[in-house]
Amino acid sequence: MAVAKLHGGDLSMRLPFPVHYRRFSKTPSNGSFAPRRYIVPMATAKRSPKRLKYSTPRFTKEGGFLSIEVDPSGADSWKLETVIELLKKGAVGVIPTDSVYAIACDCKNPSAVERLRRIKKIESSKPLSILCRSFRDIDTYTMGFPRGDGHGHANVFRAVKQCLPGPYTFILTASKELPKQCVGYGTTSVKYASRKYVGVRISDDAVCQAILQEMDAPLICTSVKGPKENEWMIDPVAIGDIYGPEGLDFVVDGGVRVAEPSTIVDMTGPYPKVIRGGKGPILPWMVVEEEDDDSRLRQDLIASGT
Repeated sequence: MAVAKLHGGDLSMRLPFPVHYRRFSKTPSNGSFAPRRYIVPMATAKRSPKRLKYSTPRFTKEGGFLSIEVDPSGADSWKLETVIELLKKGAVGVIPTDSVYAIACDCKNPSAVERLRRIKKIESSKPLSILCRSFRDIDTYTMGFPRGDGHGHANVFRAVKQCLPGPYTFILTASKELPKQCVGYGTTSVKYASRKYVGVRISDDAVCQAILQEMDAPLICTSVKGPKENEWMIDPVAIGDIYGPEGLDFVVDGGVRVAEPSTIVDMTGPYPKVIRGGKGPILPWMVVEEEDDDSRLRQDLIASGT
């Protein structure tokens, strides 16, 4: 049983499991970031967040970040309590999904969304994808799936229910409930786009679901990519080494993943159109064809998704 001493105070408490921090510091010789790993138990009592690189708190100790190893099956999801609390306060971190790892934050927290964009270097002109808890979230934050209208729009809602939860990203029209930071173009001084699309996911991952079920709203998500195009980072340790110095608050380590992103299906047209193949099988009711200008636009809009 480990004994933890609270930062900034003399109170001590016992914790049933170790929590890992990784601190980054600059090496004098070349100025690059070098990770210094050490293990300290983390107390769950409230602490005053420090303001570090950004104007929003990072909830971490002296520039490091929190790294928690969890069982991919979700058997020890009780370890996620600290992560959930941080997300609700505006933290930005990495969580596993049923495809690749994702950088995520609370979609209702504007400063967290802004910081996620800076960490991932996503232009403010590009909308983001959301990780939903259930179909109720999809109905709330989008205009929903086509249910047939007699004018060429097929009723595919029942078919979609067989795919989710699962490794699919469905492009839908955003509703007014989705914050503008998730779908808007430009800054607050620039007009927002007339067409607002968003990628929606319900991940079939036990750890991801355990986090989502304790949140009050969906999580904004963007896949963790490497320096090369269409290259996904699948090792949570490597992700921390690269994105930790950029301002990441935590990593939930669910083990090394397979580099298979979700299958993207555009649901905004007259029929479901596959615009990127991925881990999710292409089903008979999905159409694969050459891209037009509109589908390329929508693919670009959610290219940062998982």
